[in-house]
Amino acid sequence: MDMSKRGKREASKTKLSPEEVARLAREALAAMSDPVRAKGVERYFKAYETVKSYGIPAAGVHAVAADLYARVKPDWTAQDAMALCDMLFTDAELEAKAVASLVLGRFKTSFPPSLFAKAKTWLSRDMLANWASVDVFCTDSLGAFLERYPAYIERIKTWARHPNRWVKRASLVSFIKLARKGEFLPAVYEISESVLAVDDDLVHKANGWLLRESGKADPARLEAYLLSRGPAIPRTTVRYAIERFPPSKRKALLIKTKPA
Repeated sequence: MDMSKRGKREASKTKLSPEEVARLAREALAAMSDPVRAKGVERYFKAYETVKSYGIPAAGVHAVAADLYARVKPDWTAQDAMALCDMLFTDAELEAKAVASLVLGRFKTSFPPSLFAKAKTWLSRDMLANWASVDVFCTDSLGAFLERYPAYIERIKTWARHPNRWVKRASLVSFIKLARKGEFLPAVYEISESVLAVDDDLVHKANGWLLRESGKADPARLEAYLLSRGPAIPRTTVRYAIERFPPSKRKALLIKTKPA
């Protein structure tokens, strides 16, 4: 028998399905749960955020995701990882959502264009209805998608006007790693400006975070943007954006951008 054919047949027999991996993830997380720590984690979020927790530190969550990825790496595709997200994103626990996001992120070099629409569905249907889950998914997977398919940047700009706060936040935090490298800054500042009038603290914070990361690549551009928009920028956004400036410049910018 041809050994390559035999290997393929054996792999097909042992391939774990997304359903099986979802079950393994839940079992591993449940075995590591800490109810006392979980209560502390849950208190950290706003009342409108649908958050439950196993109480597992980030290192433990990453370890579960790494172990599962090692088991599926030989025969999974990005589509399988997306199917895993479909399942674990329905769980209430932060850690389950994070494991799915982290496994998906390992397939970033082969993301299909269909991930964009799928991501919007997950977000708009409140399957990632807290800032932590949105940020884990977007900073890694959705940011990598935009880097792979920059034509979709024009489409994600429209998310800033979406009625769902998680879609809005995603339009910002998906650029975090890209902005840090100085990539797509014109789009970053366009999206930033489009949400200045949004009355949502989690959007204000995300915008400030994105601007701060943009400033690492081009601090002069960030300073000019803040001064030109001044009082139109929410104060929370300004405070987050200027964190990397020297104390004297932070103080000056707070004064110069203060509403009359």
